[in-house]
Amino acid sequence: METVAFITTENGDDLIVSFAVMDPADPTEIESLTLLRTPKYEHLLGNWERGVKVSFERYVEDDEELLERLQLDRKLAVVRLTTSLRSYELDLRKVDEREVKAMRRVLARMNYDRRIMLSGV
Repeated sequence: METVAFITTENGDDLIVSFAVMDPADPTEIESLTLLRTPKYEHLLGNWERGVKVSFERYVEDDEELLERLQLDRKLAVVRLTTSLRSYELDLRKVDEREVKAMRRVLARMNYDRRIMLSGV
């Protein structure tokens, strides 16, 4: 499980949720795991390219990772992400509740077409 130090969000033309994941080898280092969707321009893409793009600094070679499922367990403060390439488990216990609420709002907007199986959001 990866520990998240904080979450940043953007709720404009780009919908972004970015998790600041602590590097297990050096907790003072942060790696970004970012969810990105741009509905304004998505109509220009093929159907198979549409959805929430996932990028993690740890896996820079992967450029076509799409989010398929996100489960938020608020009681345990854990987010589980399933993508087209891998799964992530994120510990949110260090994250401020306001950041979690902002994340939930952006995730709901990202899923306007129900491409993602969301639970707990």
